[in-house]
Formats: sequence, C-alpha cells, structure tokens
Amino acid sequence: MPPSPSSAQDPVPAARRPFRTDRLLLRPVRGGDLPAVTRLWTDPDVRRHLGGPVTGPVIRIRQRRIVGAPGFHAVVRPEDGVLLGLVTVADGGRGGETEVSYQFLPEHWGRGYAREAVGAAVARALERVPSVVAVTQEANHRSRRLLEAVGLRHAESFVEWDAHQVLYRRRSAPGPGTP
Repeated sequence: MPPSPSSAQDPVPAARRPFRTDRLLLRPVRGGDLPAVTRLWTDPDVRRHLGGPVTGPVIRIRQRRIVGAPGFHAVVRPEDGVLLGLVTVADGGRGGETEVSYQFLPEHWGRGYAREAVGAAVARALERVPSVVAVTQEANHRSRRLLEAVGLRHAESFVEWDAHQVLYRRRSAPGPGTP
C-alpha cells in the first residue's frame, strides 16, 4: 500500500476534511443531513439567541448552499450516525478573523457534545490561523460558558441586531522563540 499523501499534496482542503474527537465525527454536510439541519434553523429554542426561527425562502436558499460547503461541519455521533448539531468555521469572518459558530439540537444539550465539537474545531483552526473569534448574545449564558471552557476570552461587548453581544477570542500559542 503506498504511503498517504502529505497535507500539501492532499486534494481535499482542510476545511472539507472530516475529523474526529473522542466521541464525535465532524464532517461536511450531506444531503441526508438537511432535515436535521433544517430543524436547527427552525427550532425556537435553538434560535432563541440567533434572531428567531428562519423562514421558508431563506431555508431553501441555505439548503442549496450548505451541502458540501467548506467550513460547515455536521457533528455526528459515529456509533449511530445521528446528527447532533452544526459547527461552522468561517475564514474572513468578523474583522477578517476566523469565526466559529455552532448550533445543537436541544435533545443533545447538556452532554458536552457542543463543548467537545467546538473545542476541536477551534483547536484545528488555530493550527492554521493566528486567532479565532465567536460572537454570542450577552444573555446566552450557556454559550458564553462553552466559549470560556474551550479557551476563548471575552474581548469586547457591543450592541448589534438590537441586542447586547459579546465577542470572544482565542489566539494561537506562540511558537518557540516567539515573544
């Protein structure tokens, strides 16, 4: 069997390659994921701090764009294939920095899945970029605790979309000999 190609020769960009954590698989979104992903966009509990449920025309546009799109990771439990949520890593996000966002279905809340998936996505992004940011509403205490748990720190507060928002940031560790 020939050796596997190096990442420099890998025809699949890092943003589209699946990766695993101890309990989860993060992979590109597939057509079969659309019913669960659509639930993320329309569930009032999931969307409480995200501007409310998404409407029909926007859902149809998103469904056409998300399948296989770089940076969108379906978070799946490998043993049964259940889609738990979605983690997005967007290069050139807020302020030009790489931005992470996430949504998980309510029946999977409180089990550490989001923390595990977001932590892995942030760590992976920091292998190639100097910093990662995330924004959440100030009132979203669960999301704020998750971001702090995966090493992001409060960087600024502001008002956007008629709500108080907080921006969190994590910088990559400096290399050897870097001040």
